[in-house]
Amino acid sequence: MQTAGFIGLGIMGKPMAANLRKNGVELSAFTRSGVPDELTQAGVTSCASPADVAAKADVIFIMVPDTPDVERVLFGENGVASKLRAGQIVVDMSSISPIATREFAARVREKGADYLDAPVSGGEVGAKAASLTIMVGGAQGTFDKVKPLFDMMGKNVSLIGEVGAGQICKVANQVIVAATIEAVGEALLLASKAGVDAEKVRKALMGGFASSRILEVHGERMTKRTFDPGFRIELHQKDLNLALSTAQSLGVSLPNTATCQALFNACAAHGGKGWDHSGMVRALEYLADHEIGQQQK
Repeated sequence: MQTAGFIGLGIMGKPMAANLRKNGVELSAFTRSGVPDELTQAGVTSCASPADVAAKADVIFIMVPDTPDVERVLFGENGVASKLRAGQIVVDMSSISPIATREFAARVREKGADYLDAPVSGGEVGAKAASLTIMVGGAQGTFDKVKPLFDMMGKNVSLIGEVGAGQICKVANQVIVAATIEAVGEALLLASKAGVDAEKVRKALMGGFASSRILEVHGERMTKRTFDPGFRIELHQKDLNLALSTAQSLGVSLPNTATCQALFNACAAHGGKGWDHSGMVRALEYLADHEIGQQQK
């Protein structure tokens, strides 16, 4: 089995790395806050830098928040690129700019290594359950080599196209997720404002054509008022910025995406950038002067 490295052990990265190790993968890891004890106790090797990970691993996974973070991990001081050798594979599982992804891949290939972009969907729950959707861009042969490792972290693993295609797919995913959160929020707010039990409405709708994973999970968050992340609003803002900037470069209008971003911005302005993205409903509630579950006067 290939040796692997993992850089970035946050809400998503930590359980993803844990699942690789649970499946017997020889794993080295680095994160700025230090590799958690539970991973080292499970046999994960703690590394001092991204370069140290690259020196030890055949396949190097990266899971960090944004484009500049990936660039720093790859090409900054003691970065992965300083220790890359022919035959290695860099797999960026972060959600970042498709344009920057193609540039990073070209620079990695100059070192003789291969590159896949493989952003994920499924949140912390999916990361822990190894049920993530993984959207991959890159060459078929490279994908085939890493597929057994992807299968340890996700259930729906797809090669979308060449490098950058995975990131485009993830941007499309985030557009759909944001718009669906907004629609669920509007529907449950309408029900509550009309004096109807929003949770009963949610359960009833789960049996019909309006059923969705977001109605199931995030609708329940809205009715139970549980907005601990999950997936933070500030990260979804970042993803929608990627969607809107990419759309602008292509001459495409995404009006509903822009509306969702404005609602996220309103949440952030009220101290909510760290809320779960289902907390978008709070901006809608502010506009309605009504909170889901609130008793009518």
